[in-house]
Amino acid sequence: MKAILRVAKHNAGRVLCIAAVLNLAGVLETQAEQAEKPNILLILADDLGYEDVGFQGGTRVPTPHIDWLAENGMHFTDGHVSASVCAPSRAGMLTGRYQQRFGMEGNCPPPTHGMDPKERTIGNALQDCGYRTALFGKWHQGNEPEYYPTIRGFDEFWGLREGSRSYWYDTEKWDKPGDPHGIEHNGKQVAFKGHLTDRMTDQAIEYIQADSSQPFFIFLSYTAPHGPLESKPEDLEAIGSDDHYLGLIYGMDRNIGRILDVLRASGEVDNTMIWFLSDNGGTVKQASNLPLGGKKGYKFEGGHRVPFVLYWKNHVPAGTTYDPMVSALDIYPTSLAAAGGSLEQPLPLDGKDLLPFITGKTTSVPHEKLYWRKLDCAALRDGPWKLIRVDDYGLALYNLQNDLAETTDLARKMPEKVEELNQLLVAWEQDKIDPPFDEGIFWKLERYYYHTERFRTGINTEVTTAVWNRLEKEARRLEGKAD
Repeated sequence: MKAILRVAKHNAGRVLCIAAVLNLAGVLETQAEQAEKPNILLILADDLGYEDVGFQGGTRVPTPHIDWLAENGMHFTDGHVSASVCAPSRAGMLTGRYQQRFGMEGNCPPPTHGMDPKERTIGNALQDCGYRTALFGKWHQGNEPEYYPTIRGFDEFWGLREGSRSYWYDTEKWDKPGDPHGIEHNGKQVAFKGHLTDRMTDQAIEYIQADSSQPFFIFLSYTAPHGPLESKPEDLEAIGSDDHYLGLIYGMDRNIGRILDVLRASGEVDNTMIWFLSDNGGTVKQASNLPLGGKKGYKFEGGHRVPFVLYWKNHVPAGTTYDPMVSALDIYPTSLAAAGGSLEQPLPLDGKDLLPFITGKTTSVPHEKLYWRKLDCAALRDGPWKLIRVDDYGLALYNLQNDLAETTDLARKMPEKVEELNQLLVAWEQDKIDPPFDEGIFWKLERYYYHTERFRTGINTEVTTAVWNRLEKEARRLEGKAD
């Protein structure tokens, strides 16, 4: 810059030329600043079992590309999402704030509800840092126009507003005009050919390869391996199985490999911060959350402790594990700090910038405590201690250091510890709002049944057809719709 000014001084009579030179200098300086910012790629699986990738010990399906991220990045062994179901989990991750602050607590919000428009997303924050931003895949934060991704921090959106759909184009069911399960590109419903996981990846690759001086932030929000379980025949053949759940995981990993190949070919892989995690635990019978207890939808560890990886060459210690608790709430502040943004956001963040912790600059831990609440059920982690509260039942207590699978409820043996933790949970709730919508009586009964049976038996509960029918009948009775 100083050299340019010297040149301009010797040509003082050429004012327009000076202006042009200074403008060019400003452009070059801006481009240099942008070049120092990492690209950020957030890859989210949907309903992935805790054990169902190789770096977690899974052996049923090969996941070499996800494993490469773990082997060359950092694996968080006690990594959590802020809810054990899709919509609230994503709301917490996208805002860096407990979703109970703004009412996105239940799953599958009704048509008139969505993530509060007053909330800022990670996309908004990175736009302010000069990033071009895109979401490819599942949104699930509200179907109405005021909740649409392109006004919530994403320049580009290709995906579905709703929470799930077929992996194949289907005009008879999912892709009828105006259906929020249909695939849209920036507000316009579009047709697609082939398997949806492939098509989401195609869009991400096209965005990565677009000619731009700006760094990118991509939220690659896969629907795999969420049901309906519809994998590609070629992927089933490749793994020698007829298990579509495993086929969907293999297909997702294969597509992550495609993206890594593009980043390597462009020389950008070393300058890209890559997150990989699941939005909650596995739920279908084929999924494995071992060695954890519970599954999607419940307050046991198998519902909200997830496979969780961060890769960023030369910034994140490669091939390492990090054992203290971390949360998907931390993705927003960590990414923002890496992008050079300020953590003093208009709305205070609950997440923490993980970089000082994982690099050893800070010797404390990001979170001494983490909290969960969805309607009638809530939980707290305080180090190894886990408290679960269920309305109309009471409290259960576990020590995860001795009982990771949460098989033995210690509440009756340790009432003083229960009371101590319950006071912490109640104090945390003081500045959270009452949920503006619920999920109906049936699901409250179902959650009560699952939790209390597991408290009693210490093993995962099966909601059999007979139990399901009984719960449905009871729900109809309570709603005044008895047969």
